[in-house]
Amino acid sequence: MASATAHDPSPDELGGSDRGFFVFNAIVSVVALSILAWLLLLRDGGDAGELDLSFMPAVNASLNGAAAIMLTAGWIAIRKKRIGLHKRLMVASFVASTFFLVGYLAYHYVHGDTKYEGEWGAIYFPLLISHVLLSIPIVPMALSAFYFAWKKRFATHRKVTRILAPIWVYVSITGVAVYFFLR
Repeated sequence: MASATAHDPSPDELGGSDRGFFVFNAIVSVVALSILAWLLLLRDGGDAGELDLSFMPAVNASLNGAAAIMLTAGWIAIRKKRIGLHKRLMVASFVASTFFLVGYLAYHYVHGDTKYEGEWGAIYFPLLISHVLLSIPIVPMALSAFYFAWKKRFATHRKVTRILAPIWVYVSITGVAVYFFLR
C-alpha cells in the first residue's frame, strides 16, 4: 500500500548524485548575476555605436507580462491535473523569461541605465528594489524546479515551486509596472 505522504527517492536510491546539476546551476546563476551586476553597477552603457535598441523595453515588458500569464495558467493547469498543459506553459514561461533576460542585457549594454524622473518615487523605488532583489533567486530556483520535475522528484519540485511561483509571478508583474513607471 502506498504511503499517505509523497516521497521522492533520494539520489542515492536512484543510483546517482545531484552534485553535477548543483554545480551547473551555481555556475549559470553566478554568471548571470555577475553579468547583471557588471552592467548595472560598474559599466557606463551607451557606447555600442549606432545600434538602437530603444524598442526593447516594450518587448521586455511584453515578455514579462506573457510570463506572468503563462505562470498563472500553468498553476491553474496543474491544479486541474492537466499535466501536459502545465509542462508546456512552464517551459513557455521559462523561454519568455529567458528572452526577457537576453533582451534586458542587450538593452542595458547598448543604452545603459534608465533614470526614473517621475513624481511617484515613493512607490517606484520600493517596487524596483523588491523587483530586483526578488529576481535574484529566480534563475537557480527555476532551474531546480525543472531539474526535479525532469527527475520525477515531484515532492521536491513542489517544495521549490511553492516558493518560486509567487516570486516569479511578482517579478514578472512588477517588471511590467517598472516599464510603465519609466514611460
